[in-house]
Amino acid sequence: MLKDYLPWIIAGLVVLALVIGGFVLTRVAPEATATLRRRPRPPRDHFRSGDEAPTPVKRAGIVINPTKFADLPAVRGRITATCLANGWGEPLFYETTIEDPGKGQAAQAVRDGADIVCTLGGDGTVRNVASALVGTETALGILPAGTGNLLARNLDLPVALEAAVAVALTGRNRRIDVGELVLGAAPTGATPTGATPTDATATGATDGDDTDAPVDPETHYFLVMSGVGMDAQIMAGTNENLKAKVGWPAYMVSGMKHLISPEFRIAVKVDDELEFRRRARMVVIGNCGRLLGGLVLMPNARVDDAQLDAVIASPRGVVGWVPVATRVATRQRKGHPTLDHKACKEIRVRTDRPVPVQIDGDVIGEATEVSAVVRPACLTVRVSQ
Repeated sequence: MLKDYLPWIIAGLVVLALVIGGFVLTRVAPEATATLRRRPRPPRDHFRSGDEAPTPVKRAGIVINPTKFADLPAVRGRITATCLANGWGEPLFYETTIEDPGKGQAAQAVRDGADIVCTLGGDGTVRNVASALVGTETALGILPAGTGNLLARNLDLPVALEAAVAVALTGRNRRIDVGELVLGAAPTGATPTGATPTDATATGATDGDDTDAPVDPETHYFLVMSGVGMDAQIMAGTNENLKAKVGWPAYMVSGMKHLISPEFRIAVKVDDELEFRRRARMVVIGNCGRLLGGLVLMPNARVDDAQLDAVIASPRGVVGWVPVATRVATRQRKGHPTLDHKACKEIRVRTDRPVPVQIDGDVIGEATEVSAVVRPACLTVRVSQ
């Protein structure tokens, strides 16, 4: 008899157990869930592998012209302190030499993993370091330490060391143009705009031939200005001791000595225009137009306008410089036959005799022909926000 009701008895016991269990859970669960809510969430690093490397800090490569400083260790210390204060690692330092004024050191800094390459020197050091960075994504930082610092002035960069370092580390990137100058007879088929230049193959000037055959062409970059004639003579004639004592006015002293420098005949070809001829005392080809002392030689020149600006000065005697100086001081582009302005992509200047040539303040020799072409937006420079 009992076995007939046994299944129902078992089923009833199961139901009773479930009812009792549910009652217990309703009384205990709130406390249990509260305990779970109070348990702190594991930190994010708890789920990471212990072998994961931390994010590396950024480092700057500093290419220094040691001749500009009497106490170089102190300067290095100031730069290092500013880097650390801005969250960067200790910088990598490289010194220029007579044999290598900056290009090799900049290339080594890139190979060493520098996130930015900075120059600590004058415009010549900037030019040489930049020549290793043209066409790359590595940014150039400028820490002015020269007499002119013309590129820094044209980019409105600070000249105080700590402020300049801070801009190089925390500023924004700006793409600027670069001028490419071929010293010597231009090769057959001029280098097209934006083409990769050939390596320098010689150190001498041309032999005076007026043909189109290549005569030891030598390629250089310039960021500020290049020129032939009187301006190169001024650079070459500036007394270094006087420049160290008084700064940029030393160039004015040299300029006064060369106001009556000899004229020379030139043949100039601008872009696809017809070649023209005249007498001149200097020809300046610029990527930017601001000079020392607030003077502006090329008012319309911009570092990122994808063109070069040229000024041809042909005054007669000392008196002839008066209208030239007036137009430079008032920033006029036209209005006098002794000061001619040209804007172009390419320009070629041939002279009737060897004349000195300068690029960004450095005299590089004499030549009877120079050809310049703009390379648009091929260099990244760190500027103020």
